[in-house]
Amino acid sequence: MQKELLSIGKMAEMNHLTVATLRLYDEMGLLTPRRKDPESGYRYYDITQNARLDMIAYMKELGMSLAEISDVLKKEDITLIETILIRKNEQLHRQMRELKSRHNAVERAIASVERYRKSPAKGMTTLEYIDRRYLVGLPCESNFYDADIRAYEGELLRLRQSLSERGLSHVHSYATGTSIAMEDYLAGRFVAKSVFAFIDHRDTDRFRDAVILDSGMYACIYLDRYDDEIPCATELLATCREKGWRIAGDYICEVLTEFNVFDEDRRGMFLRLQVPVQFKG
Repeated sequence: MQKELLSIGKMAEMNHLTVATLRLYDEMGLLTPRRKDPESGYRYYDITQNARLDMIAYMKELGMSLAEISDVLKKEDITLIETILIRKNEQLHRQMRELKSRHNAVERAIASVERYRKSPAKGMTTLEYIDRRYLVGLPCESNFYDADIRAYEGELLRLRQSLSERGLSHVHSYATGTSIAMEDYLAGRFVAKSVFAFIDHRDTDRFRDAVILDSGMYACIYLDRYDDEIPCATELLATCREKGWRIAGDYICEVLTEFNVFDEDRRGMFLRLQVPVQFKG
């Protein structure tokens, strides 16, 4: 009888498994050897048991754990298999959405770094066409312009917590911005209106409350110091008035990218200050 059976080593080789895996399957009750030597404890298998191994491999490919497979095989309940697979299907869809969202964020980060490398000289006013953008955010609880950077960090922390609760990964907090209402900006009042994160248009199906920033011409200034925002924003407003550009929307301070590599006590931000503008005639 022993000659008609396969050794554990041969069975493992035939099915591209390890001997340790077959021993584990035996311990878990997934696949019991046809015979165990009473003295040596050595395991022997029948070639027909490959059918059970094929089923185990198939279930593993579907994402089922060995514990779930063991439960299914013991209960022999087809509805249990369906229930587990439905749950696995939902889990895979969630993981795919998360991976796609992360991929979109990585693409935006690459574009931001490239924009940094090719940006105009810092402090120079430019006129740019900016495509449509989408954002999700919160009204500011404090006016960080009247305080130091710690107040800004507090608003950013609130945003990150909100994004996390809504299923957005931490990487989205590196494509952020703040705004000032147009009427305040025109009056020279620096009053923080909102803090927000830019999201990809492919993520808007998950965030129905996303705000759309229409495409158009923007007057912009680039800078790399948080402390320079107010004087540069004031200069941007003066330039728009000098050139006769009509401001047509809220002021935005956009964090294009961050480089917190060389100084752990300072947030190294590369900023683009911007306002949408229209032209006479």
